[in-house]
Amino acid sequence: MNTIKLVIADSSELIRIGLATIFDRVEGISVEGQCSSKDELRKHITEHETDVVIIDYTSKDFEIGIVPEILTLNKNVRFIGITKDQSGQTIVDALRFGVVSHVKKDCSAKEIMESVVETAEGNKFFCGQVLELIHEDGVDLDDVQFEPMSCEPISLSTRELEVITLIAEGSTNTQIASKLFLSNHTVNTHRKNIMRKLGVNNTAGIVMYAVKSQLVSPNKFLFASSNS
Repeated sequence: MNTIKLVIADSSELIRIGLATIFDRVEGISVEGQCSSKDELRKHITEHETDVVIIDYTSKDFEIGIVPEILTLNKNVRFIGITKDQSGQTIVDALRFGVVSHVKKDCSAKEIMESVVETAEGNKFFCGQVLELIHEDGVDLDDVQFEPMSCEPISLSTRELEVITLIAEGSTNTQIASKLFLSNHTVNTHRKNIMRKLGVNNTAGIVMYAVKSQLVSPNKFLFASSNS
């Protein structure tokens, strides 16, 4: 087996050093970089060969939107999310953005090490705590669509972009109708047309598009539920 080229992405120096120490014990894994911000991560990926990135997408100077951005630069990079306490739904949303595996910062060192090996081999890995969180939120991983959205150009009207933004910000159909001076029926029609054009079948897909298109900030809206 070839040596796994690993990058640790976390704004906390203490966490980066701690993880690097863990992986120093593992034969076949080489920590090639430690990045404290999404800008450092972007630079490293463009300049160095990388197999796996273990990232806290909730830490300071990072956001989940960096994951699909990196994947456009190198589709072969595989991401492992490593966070503190998050809701099961937040974790599933991260998976939809391109995170392949997920562990928690208080998981065992053995599980964290295994996550890198399994992910590098093309498998998904979830520590026991993460699986418990996902199951508690009633999410079936078999039903989650992990494939990234198409990069083909999409033609959306100005009104549709307004509706997408408001949906991503958490507005209901009634609230959108009030803000845009439209009927509920018209808003519902816009929503259906938007999902058809984007090729998605739920609100999460619309939110993903809004974040990838930089219509909204991912941490402000996508993960708001984890802070409530």
